[in-house]
Amino acid sequence: MAIMMKRQLNDAEKDEILEKFGRICYATGHKIPDGEEIHFDHIKAYSTGGPTELNNIAPMCKEHNLSKGALPLEDFRTKLKIAEFFKVGNRLTLKDLLKYLKQKDEIKTFGEKVVLSFFDHSVKLENYSFSQAFEVQECPLTKWKYFYCSLPVDVLDSDDDEGEKIGLQPRFLIFDKVFEMFRHFQHYPVLQPSIGRINDGRILLFDGQHKAAALLWTGRRIFECKIYINPEIDKLNQANISAHDKFAQTRFYSSIMVLKLGAQFGKDFDEYKNIEQDIAKSEVGFLEYLGKKDLAVTRGEINEKFRSYLYKSILENDDNKWRPFVSISNRSSKEQPITLDMLSKSVFTNFLCTEPLTDNILTDSYKRDVESVNVIKLMNIMYEQSLCSWNINVGANDSIQNKLKRIYGSKSIMAWTELLKDAVCAKLDILDSDEKAKIFYREISDSDFSKIGNILSRLYNWQMWSSPKETEIDTIIAGNKKTIKEWFRSKGLTVGYLLGASE
Repeated sequence: MAIMMKRQLNDAEKDEILEKFGRICYATGHKIPDGEEIHFDHIKAYSTGGPTELNNIAPMCKEHNLSKGALPLEDFRTKLKIAEFFKVGNRLTLKDLLKYLKQKDEIKTFGEKVVLSFFDHSVKLENYSFSQAFEVQECPLTKWKYFYCSLPVDVLDSDDDEGEKIGLQPRFLIFDKVFEMFRHFQHYPVLQPSIGRINDGRILLFDGQHKAAALLWTGRRIFECKIYINPEIDKLNQANISAHDKFAQTRFYSSIMVLKLGAQFGKDFDEYKNIEQDIAKSEVGFLEYLGKKDLAVTRGEINEKFRSYLYKSILENDDNKWRPFVSISNRSSKEQPITLDMLSKSVFTNFLCTEPLTDNILTDSYKRDVESVNVIKLMNIMYEQSLCSWNINVGANDSIQNKLKRIYGSKSIMAWTELLKDAVCAKLDILDSDEKAKIFYREISDSDFSKIGNILSRLYNWQMWSSPKETEIDTIIAGNKKTIKEWFRSKGLTVGYLLGASE
């Protein structure tokens, strides 16, 4: 609840405050309609020393005053501004925030190029509005040169992927993290600088973007940085990913790891394809090539990159109609009910071969692109027959939404996709176990996809999905996959049913 006033305002004092501010809610600046109740609260919180004086009191609408909780009014106002920024999109980085603040005239510019000049053990950065020299240091292990500095926002940018170039920015911004750091930096110092590199005269930050974002919201416009001058990009990228993943207190979201590792793997894969050697090139050969290229990388890490590459080719395809429904975090939400973990243990594990293959990647026998297209076709049929009806705005008792929640529940989808795979294999006459492991690693005709569509139609029309709310099915699908499959079979959801038999 909102912090209570030390004493109640009298009518004359309220009139004085309203004469100063008008019927304007201090939180967002919107007009409070005539007849709507007006609340009054401290601008600087009373609990943190804010005086109960008229010049520290502002009007608020009832909704905002009750929703701000114990936050100081200024912090709550900034929280609403940050929330407004996060409505811009799902995958926002420091660059998006810089663009946003420029559009709002909060900053004049960002990302301006600089010219480097070297003098003995120092480097000078300058452009039309900025000129400063810094001492250059050298990493004893890598021999990379770098310097510590304080730089204006005018010359800073985010190290994002751009076109065919892979950036080193490892994360997307997280609302809660930005806001909590904003509050922290109002009272405590910054202990570590943001880290970046110089590329074609541009200073690109890849570590500490949440820190920089939070400081921007506090009004900071000059930032402490550590800047690399001549790093090996691949090695720096791997070091950065490791620092933000296995050595970090806050691990990567799985979907973000897929994007970063998948992009890095794809770049290395293209390099491998273009090596002029008279050898048969394959995925297995490529993974061995990666192991020799960087002895510090384990086989497990290489396999993780490989799977990320496969997942990215499907998740990031513009034709994939599931994209808006896949969460960028590790948790599902009303708007994004599907997580990468769910996909990797359901659709991907059953219809995507995640083991490296020996097929020559430069011949027609190599079908990875075909496989990706087939998986996307399958997912799009699922979308058209069911997921397209997902609607977060309907009431809690909406029968269609409740049905979809059951179908796309985490354990439920893992269970029924195994039945779906067996049915598809039977319908396409895929009987060999090795071929079943590569079910979509082949050309599949439109007529065969029509048969798959019929299987999915029977799956989605299974009568138990439409059971009344809070009945047996809701308890069952919250259990483990094995129990769910056994219950499915006991209620008629079998491979035979999917192929045309009665329930």
